[in-house]
Amino acid sequence: MVKKNILYAQSGGVTSVINASAYGLINSARRNKSIDKIYVGINGISGILEGKLFDLTEESAEKINALKYTPASAFGSCRHRLKEGDEEGFRKLFKTFKDYNINCFFYNGGNDSMDTANKIDEYAKKIGYDLMVIGMPKTIDNDLYGTDHSPGYGSASKYLAISMLEASIDTRSMSKDSTKIFIMETMGRHAGWLAAATSLAKLNGDFGPQIILLPERIFEEENFLSKVQKEIEGNGYCSIAVSEGIKYKSGAFVSDMGYTDSFGNRQLGDVGRVIANIILTRLGLKVHVAIPDYLQRSGGHIVSKTDQEEAIKIGEKALEYALNGITGYMVTINRLSNDPYEVEYGKVPLFEVANNTKYLPEEYISDDGYNMNEKFIEYAKPLIYGESYPVYQNGIPKYVSFPIK
Repeated sequence: MVKKNILYAQSGGVTSVINASAYGLINSARRNKSIDKIYVGINGISGILEGKLFDLTEESAEKINALKYTPASAFGSCRHRLKEGDEEGFRKLFKTFKDYNINCFFYNGGNDSMDTANKIDEYAKKIGYDLMVIGMPKTIDNDLYGTDHSPGYGSASKYLAISMLEASIDTRSMSKDSTKIFIMETMGRHAGWLAAATSLAKLNGDFGPQIILLPERIFEEENFLSKVQKEIEGNGYCSIAVSEGIKYKSGAFVSDMGYTDSFGNRQLGDVGRVIANIILTRLGLKVHVAIPDYLQRSGGHIVSKTDQEEAIKIGEKALEYALNGITGYMVTINRLSNDPYEVEYGKVPLFEVANNTKYLPEEYISDDGYNMNEKFIEYAKPLIYGESYPVYQNGIPKYVSFPIK
């Protein structure tokens, strides 16, 4: 039997379960007799282009197992995107593949990462290099096309829902003569999945959020202020979740900072404070703003067990597909039912996923556009079920680390 060498790498914004997917792949590979060497790319494609690979083949089982509970990217991530026609870049990449005799490549990331994986698959076919390329989904934004949901979303949703619940209770208790408005800003440039997840805070009581501002709805200042005023009059306080990508009718981002990033995207920032200033200026109410930022995507202390288990399964299925000669696909999670919650795993061509966006369905949004309805709750609730706590030492979680420089 000719044994295979595999290469795994992580890309894009991290999640609290991306390393669980790595565990699923690596642990399965360690048990598979057809696998010789197990490599990981340090800092994604950026590191692979520089020939920076780390050999995990003889790594201890204890350290590999700890990946299940470690958030963020244990092997380093990157924002590098291979461009069409970048012959020098592709030559460097495939030189590394050849130097390490890589037969299977697994890229764990989001939309841009699937685009990169697709380009690698196409180039391998173009030059006749025998390489199985499989994409592994990852994003807290839940906007990856072709899969019911993405690993990372469930845990981020759990974190945001709990945070919103506790902050809403805090605001309620102080609302008599102090803060009356609490605003939580979530990630989500184009799709409002994360802001929508804060509605799960109301599963065990109605403390908030009373208002959710989504990119899928135009931000209308007058209408919004009327809604805030109504909630204050009825409850004495108001909790608001706002997605960073909300826009005015003109199409301009509410939080546009006036310049673009390396991918050509408009740089956004502090939408929560923009909304807070509108409320303070127009209504004269005291507002507190929280920006979870990286906290919402790396909350390893409160991971969803469902999310973690599915992330592991993604890694296992990725290896299975590659060893069966499948290339050019991303692993998907396909929902069979909400109650009881049941899924199966499938695949979708990388070129279909690349650069597409899965928006929050209209049927999940309340009639007034300021909250989520029962259909969304039925969709999202199973994704936050269960807890999987890391090992604690000295009162804090003990996470694993690998050399990434």
